[in-house]
Amino acid sequence: MPDSVSPYLHARATKAPTLSPDGHLAFLSNTTGTMQVWTLEEPGRWPTQRTFYDERVSFVEWSPTADSLMFGKDAGADEHDQLFSLDPATGRIDQLTDRPDAIHTWGGFHPGGDQIAFTANRRETAHFDAYVMDLKDGEPRLISEGEGRIFVSGWSPDGTALLAGEAHASSDYDLYAIDVATGERTHLTPHEGHTKYLFPTFGPDGSSVYCLSDAASDRLELVRIDLESKSLEPVSITVPDGTAYEEWSIDGVTLDTDTGRLCFTRNVDGYSALFAGSFIGPTAADVRAIDTPTGVIGDLTIDTDGKHAAMTISATNLNYSSYVLDLETLEEPTPTLERWTEPSPGGVPLEAYHVPEIIRYETFDGREIPAFLSFPDTVDPADAETPVPVIVDIHGGPHAQRRPSWRNRPIRQYFLDQGYALFEPNVRGSSGYGAEYAALDDVEKRMDSVRDVAAGVDWLADHPAIEETSVVCYGRSYGGFMVLACITEYPDLWAAAVDFVGIANWVTFLENTGAYRRPHREAEYGSLTDDREFLESISPIHQVDAIQCPLFVQHGANDPRVPVEEARQIADAVSEQGIPVETCIFEDEGHHTTKLENRIEQFDRIAAFLEEHVPPA
Repeated sequence: MPDSVSPYLHARATKAPTLSPDGHLAFLSNTTGTMQVWTLEEPGRWPTQRTFYDERVSFVEWSPTADSLMFGKDAGADEHDQLFSLDPATGRIDQLTDRPDAIHTWGGFHPGGDQIAFTANRRETAHFDAYVMDLKDGEPRLISEGEGRIFVSGWSPDGTALLAGEAHASSDYDLYAIDVATGERTHLTPHEGHTKYLFPTFGPDGSSVYCLSDAASDRLELVRIDLESKSLEPVSITVPDGTAYEEWSIDGVTLDTDTGRLCFTRNVDGYSALFAGSFIGPTAADVRAIDTPTGVIGDLTIDTDGKHAAMTISATNLNYSSYVLDLETLEEPTPTLERWTEPSPGGVPLEAYHVPEIIRYETFDGREIPAFLSFPDTVDPADAETPVPVIVDIHGGPHAQRRPSWRNRPIRQYFLDQGYALFEPNVRGSSGYGAEYAALDDVEKRMDSVRDVAAGVDWLADHPAIEETSVVCYGRSYGGFMVLACITEYPDLWAAAVDFVGIANWVTFLENTGAYRRPHREAEYGSLTDDREFLESISPIHQVDAIQCPLFVQHGANDPRVPVEEARQIADAVSEQGIPVETCIFEDEGHHTTKLENRIEQFDRIAAFLEEHVPPA
């Protein structure tokens, strides 16, 4: 296997597929190093590149009339997206918004294709408003002022209303209908406590909304909300030909209101199970299980005539690829699921990539914590002659989940090929295991998730293939906080640590994060007004004298979520303790490292850092 990181990071991905009415596919691909818009007329052909920016494109969508594509792009990974339209016939691109100080979030095409909707924080940085723009005159019209972070998910079938959502916290959402003519908002989901309403779409006659919700269950299920009565009723789903996995949440859904066809996925211990079928009534559907590559499915979407569903499928040994399901073949013995894109795997063949093992370990309160465990090819886990170092890779979120997808898989495979084992726990607070599990680390219970990581390291210490004195703590964003918390709370466990865009001080983080994000984050982490003393007590910056292991800190100067000062203050404080610290701060990046040359530099330096402080076996 290659010794350099570069061949691994040259693996390509195709994501966010969208279907045109005439059967063409548009998607995002990082073939040139950053995500750009590409189109494809049929599977297996070489696609056509449509945008050529140094900066990444964030989304793309075909218009219902197939005569334009809409996409979004920021600058310097600052997440202040502007909206653009692209004429696929001529290649002409028009910039529709030009407010670099504001974030523009896509809301969808009018059914006629001549108008678009979006939300933006133009009026005030802390609040997003709903806008409608006529594509002929290009003038956005403010139709409804919002409070906090709202988003538009689509139009009613007759084009007179928008369906909008508001996120109060990662586990608490609300839905509204907005009258386009008057701007009047109707609250559709009054509720107490934390409840999710995700992937909403209007029903066929505009009198109802379908979405995923945990209002009536610990898991997410498909429900129907009546717009007049506001009543919620779960959709009864029949799967006559396969395992229903009803004990697991539905985590993605798309439906066509005219034909009544739908597709959805269930999150089965991190893996996706795909189902497709049709409604047989307002609250009942018959579906069948669809055979797919074993992995994770996302970006589900149905075309405007309800004949095809597009999706992204990936696995730890399959880079992100676009697939299309022919919904008119659902009555056939084997429905047609066709792979449309085959992105390059880079310098390492896909068959060389590992498939992790799912394990569960007991934590401090007797709960079972799920985790993915991988070993280098040179190691027999059952009979290891030489134990190997291990990287404990903690996901961000915290309402997220480590899944067996392609996400960051090339660098993980590089570490495996260098001789490190990989341990990826889904500690309490992770999504995918129900609302109760996701809430187990809220506010005053925050450090219980850190105790889960420590319990995982204890479990690893008893594994014959793991070198217990060579454990690396590794994570990004909220996972970066977890890294800093682990090395301050349990300093004896770690030989080295890598913190990407992590939170070092909860107070300065909440004071300086984007104003539109603060209430959403305080709902889960604790507020500056009510919980300041607690937030101070769990901030790693105040316990740097406990740190014993070398630390690598990565950040982007344009990060609007976790400001770069979090990296600078923890690096300075740890350095003052005499502990080796290395920093990697990119001036042209934000919360994510988006440019290929920066990713190569970043991981080359991390690899050298680990080789110096925790040499691979």
